[in-house]
Amino acid sequence: MSASVATASAASRKGPILRALSRFVMNHVAVIGLVILLIILLAVLTYPLWWTYSPNQIDLRALNKGPGASHWFGTDGVGRDILARLMQGGRISLLVAVTSVAISMAIGFLVGAVSSFGGPIVDGTVMRLVDLAMTLPPVIFLLVLASIAGTGILPTILVISLLSWPVLSRMVRARLLELRERDFVIASRGMGAGMTHLLFRHGLPNCIDILVVYATLQVANAILLEAGLSFLGLGIPPPEASWGNMLNAARSTIVIEQYAWQWMFPGAALVITVLAINFVGDGLRDAFDPRSDLQ
Repeated sequence: MSASVATASAASRKGPILRALSRFVMNHVAVIGLVILLIILLAVLTYPLWWTYSPNQIDLRALNKGPGASHWFGTDGVGRDILARLMQGGRISLLVAVTSVAISMAIGFLVGAVSSFGGPIVDGTVMRLVDLAMTLPPVIFLLVLASIAGTGILPTILVISLLSWPVLSRMVRARLLELRERDFVIASRGMGAGMTHLLFRHGLPNCIDILVVYATLQVANAILLEAGLSFLGLGIPPPEASWGNMLNAARSTIVIEQYAWQWMFPGAALVITVLAINFVGDGLRDAFDPRSDLQ
């Protein structure tokens, strides 16, 4: 009994960040996901330093060549190296995912914070707009936005970022509705603090856990959305590489049956990356849960 009390008191002496970090390290699945994700990031960011082929380099002598010593993952129908395109596709997919999530986080936090601190009229108006955005069918809304914005990296980032912010805004609003009744927030308002001070001095620090978990999980979702759009021809256009348009290029029956490496490696990279990010996101969600100390 005394040992458990000592352990609980030692945990209580740690700050919230250290307690969350300790819980995350104890989650072995999350740590494995983090290690896999770091390896993927390192390979994607440094591949020009250790790989001789470029993503769009054509070798007519190696059309549809299988994996071997010169081309580890084989080549595609025009002789481009699959590994080089896989690494470049990872760069593009992660760039689109991280940038779109950063934009959606900014929109979602500002909308939720303004709604919670803006008073009943502002709150009611903003939330009805958020409800309207959430009632739109996501797949149809995504396809309509993609067809309007066009193809390319910037339009794809815009489309994905505009799709995912309403859920975050409701989460931030729920947290800050409780926060605005705290004594220090009431005191700040009584001393004449403006909306900007309330948002970034009190609102943002108290929403860090929500933002971190949301960002981690949403990056995986954004990677899948980008791959889906590129597979449909509405995302990253060829000859630029992305995991989605690599799968699109390998969708024919002949490629699927005879040249499996052209779709197997992009598909495996997509699945492994999304799973690793989800493992890390689940670990962060559990780590930031205050009830974890009681379990």
